[in-house]
Amino acid sequence: MKNRICVIFTGGTIGSVIDGNTVNLNCERKSRLIELYRARYGNSIIFDELRPLNILSENVQPSDLEKMADCLSEIDLTLYDGVIITHGTDTLNFTANLFSQIFCEISIPVVFVSALFPLEDKRGYGVENFAGAVTFIRSVDYGGVFVSFKNEGENCKIHLASRLVSAMQINGNYESILGVYFGEINDNGFIYNISPNNPTADELRKPRKKSKARKLCMDMVTIQAHSLLNFDFYRFTTVKPKAVMVQLYHSGTVCTEGKEANFINFLEYCNGLGIQVVIAPVDSSARVYGSAVGLAEKCTVAYDISFEMATVKVLLALGSGVDIGEELAENYFFEKLH
Repeated sequence: MKNRICVIFTGGTIGSVIDGNTVNLNCERKSRLIELYRARYGNSIIFDELRPLNILSENVQPSDLEKMADCLSEIDLTLYDGVIITHGTDTLNFTANLFSQIFCEISIPVVFVSALFPLEDKRGYGVENFAGAVTFIRSVDYGGVFVSFKNEGENCKIHLASRLVSAMQINGNYESILGVYFGEINDNGFIYNISPNNPTADELRKPRKKSKARKLCMDMVTIQAHSLLNFDFYRFTTVKPKAVMVQLYHSGTVCTEGKEANFINFLEYCNGLGIQVVIAPVDSSARVYGSAVGLAEKCTVAYDISFEMATVKVLLALGSGVDIGEELAENYFFEKLH
């Protein structure tokens, strides 16, 4: 082991300070996070620090994500056991899913860490999440993109970045799709979660093919299904997107009766404009409800991946000139559940 980790700081709450009732970015160059880690866990690890940007993650733009990706791409991986990327919690799931695709073949572990509160606030677990990432990196001999995150009352969990879903409303807890995390950190170190849904260490050691899609495009509208959703308000008379994604209910359904709430009517409208419609998530092994019969033949379906991952894949496909259906069918870093 080299006992050397590269840390990429990008801002977010974990890199912020409390100013009265406001949380603001810390613009100092020194790292309070590493200072606190060393005070608690010692100085056995050498940390090299990079700061390509310093933003609140809700404000992230495509150019910011490109800076982060370029920073990671330029690191000499042979010098390190792993890389830790600090990130805000609001868009952690998107960036983690994105990096799991464009860095799917990376040879060392890359681990995202966040905190729900600034480091001065003990509710945030920023140091614990960072320490969990360090422990995980020192415990494994395979590469890939992961997330280290501790929810209140739990051990710090390690997630496959390709399966991280949006944070829970209000409390900000993070989970993997189906609730199957990759592993956890306890007093004995990293403990792998033995689940048929998780890849094994041997599978993670195997070479993975590089993703063809590397660039993002924002020309997409996302719509979340809910009761009494009026699709008639989605009319693209001024600006027309290249694609529309509709997040279905958990059973793979959406309203297909009535007038304003009828997804079929909206689908026909989009088809008439040449707008590709993508629906997600859909379990390929589940029975199809009567309301959803025929939908798969009328639009593009994201099978067996989270809506978050489907969003990343569609934006990458649009930005890279790759066929959306082909990109959704790829399984670059164990995002597929079947």
